[in-house]
Amino acid sequence: MAAEPPSSLSYRTTGSTCLHPLSELLGIPLDQVNFVACQVFALFAALWFRIYLSPGKTSPNVRHAFVTIFGIYFVIFCFGWYSIHLFVLVLMCYGIMVTANVSSIHRYSFFVAMGYLTICHISRIYIFHYGILTTDFSGPLMIVTQKITTLAFQVHDGLGRRAEDLSAEQHRLAVKVKPSFLEYLSYLLNFMSVIAGPCNNFKDYIDFIEGRHIHTKLLEVNWKQRGFHSLPEPSPIRAVIRKLCMTLVSLLLFLTLTKSFPVTCLVDDWFVHKANFLTRLCYLYIVMQASKPKYYFAWTLADAVNNAAGFGFSGVDKNGNFCWDLLSNLNIWKIETATSFKMYLENWNIQTATWLKRVCYERVPWYPTVLTFVLSALWHGVYPGYYFTFLTGILITVASRTVRNNYRCYFLSSKALKVVYDVVTWAVTQLAVSYTVAPFVMLAVEPTISLYKPPCSLRHNTEIRPINRTTASKGSSERNNHTSITVNQKLEMIKLSEEGMLNAKIG
Repeated sequence: MAAEPPSSLSYRTTGSTCLHPLSELLGIPLDQVNFVACQVFALFAALWFRIYLSPGKTSPNVRHAFVTIFGIYFVIFCFGWYSIHLFVLVLMCYGIMVTANVSSIHRYSFFVAMGYLTICHISRIYIFHYGILTTDFSGPLMIVTQKITTLAFQVHDGLGRRAEDLSAEQHRLAVKVKPSFLEYLSYLLNFMSVIAGPCNNFKDYIDFIEGRHIHTKLLEVNWKQRGFHSLPEPSPIRAVIRKLCMTLVSLLLFLTLTKSFPVTCLVDDWFVHKANFLTRLCYLYIVMQASKPKYYFAWTLADAVNNAAGFGFSGVDKNGNFCWDLLSNLNIWKIETATSFKMYLENWNIQTATWLKRVCYERVPWYPTVLTFVLSALWHGVYPGYYFTFLTGILITVASRTVRNNYRCYFLSSKALKVVYDVVTWAVTQLAVSYTVAPFVMLAVEPTISLYKPPCSLRHNTEIRPINRTTASKGSSERNNHTSITVNQKLEMIKLSEEGMLNAKIG
């Protein structure tokens, strides 16, 4: 049987095909066009929802029903019958929510949600050849998994633990009453976040639906001292416009910079065999920078959609400005100017980092850093590249923390030394991040091993020598065992991942 042309792969989708002519006209994969179309429609639906279905005009049940129905439609439009996976997981976990004892509800929900997500990840990669021939439905499933586990832990905190055993944040977010079926569906499947997230807290979401979201934040400020006789009414329009402008810039960069420096450049013969160490490191940085705009686009647009609906107000800053960054998933300025690995991670995929902290880092009794990285890798999927990245990330995090704690104090004696320190640590951080996350976007074993061959692996060998030998031998073993997937197929998979992963997945 003749192989299908590459163009047919971008058309293959289980979702709606009504936008296929537009996909062909733009030269963009259909699943990506469906994603953007849903998010743009969601933006206008959110504006209409905030104006015409505001809490003062309609009941919470109507608001719950509206956002749920539209969310279910968006999922079916984008993923077709694959959306069954999402609905099955939601129904199973609601059964646990209703029937399980509050002392164990978080464990059952966590293992069922993560187990089902992992099974879906494995099926896409090892049954459907690295996901090349299937629509990537895992994005919404990953978001729902975060929300299911977040709510389960917060219900456990509210009903299954003593108040004195909770941290201040756990006490604030604890859920004292189990949600109704409609509330559960609305929280997990609302159209503002079902496609691209982000994850949020159940109490914040219910406050938003019932009209207390903004009011609660405003009560934290003494408005009489500021000359107000009543509470102001913050509008999200300025924040939405600013985020849409950033979205357009990110889209422009994606269509130009990302296309000019694809990840496949990292497995070119020239890059692997002829380029020297510094050239490879600098080129790696450029390619990794070029891979960011798609994430900036997806997350900023998702944030704008939530703000347009009136969700995401975080309070008032020290200058008296209204802030709409409660659900923001990234801080681009802090990412691009980060002078430490920790600072970079804290501002990248913020809501996922918060989820990892609340369900893992703050709760496990042993090795919280290691287990948090392991959970992050497992949540993202079972592509081998993810585990290269997160195993390296553990050691880079520990190494950067050690260097900062032991040497930063020597550069604080003068402003000039502090500037030198900041410039050097910025450069090292950006290069270290590029080096660490390259396998994440390459996904497969062969390209990763090829990238980490000398001389580019010089730093990897000196800092992480023991683990490098292990991963190299594992990679060699996988190459021998997984002969059904050729290198060409994996390179095609990398190309498609560049073109088709707008609902980005990185933590």
